[in-house]
Amino acid sequence: MSSDNDMKKAIANRKQALEVKGPNKGALDLSRHVPFQVAVVSNLLSLDRDPVIRSLTELNTRELRVLLNVGSYAPVTAAEVSYQSRLDPYSVTRAVNTLLKLELVRATELTGKSKPVILTEAGEKIYREVSAHVRKREAMLTAHMSEDEKAQLSTLLIKLELTAEEILANEVTEMEEQGQAVTRDHKEMLRWYKRSRLSR
Repeated sequence: MSSDNDMKKAIANRKQALEVKGPNKGALDLSRHVPFQVAVVSNLLSLDRDPVIRSLTELNTRELRVLLNVGSYAPVTAAEVSYQSRLDPYSVTRAVNTLLKLELVRATELTGKSKPVILTEAGEKIYREVSAHVRKREAMLTAHMSEDEKAQLSTLLIKLELTAEEILANEVTEMEEQGQAVTRDHKEMLRWYKRSRLSR
């Protein structure tokens, strides 16, 4: 891993690359725009960009994210995976169906609309290999952080997630009240918002 000095230099270089220049003084400063920063990190950490993961499995990013959720929370339904991962329900259902066909997951019940699934032996093998790699990757990613910083980052990310959920749910509600059309995916935001705020 790079030294602290190398990291400070890299931060300075990155800020310079994103510095707003020229006459457009009212431009959006992306170096300080939180959604942009989160998206950039997410792009870099995308599972399909990781060469080690690509050597372990040919599953696409959504299928792999669903498999990881099943491995961590099984038995679990597609609706529960959708809420946990914030992937749209249609994509999750498609991913589950693919994993079923590949015999990486199996249903625990034969009846009912939303069947809980668990990993098969083949699915467990991929889960163990990918989990070991992403744990190692996480340790490397947070190597420059103290334990307090890691805990603070985790809390801040949860706050960002729940605030984003609330903003989207409120926007969907406002659009519905104004008679504007909303998609099934938009309506799912409302269900997620209500579920997050149900008292335990």
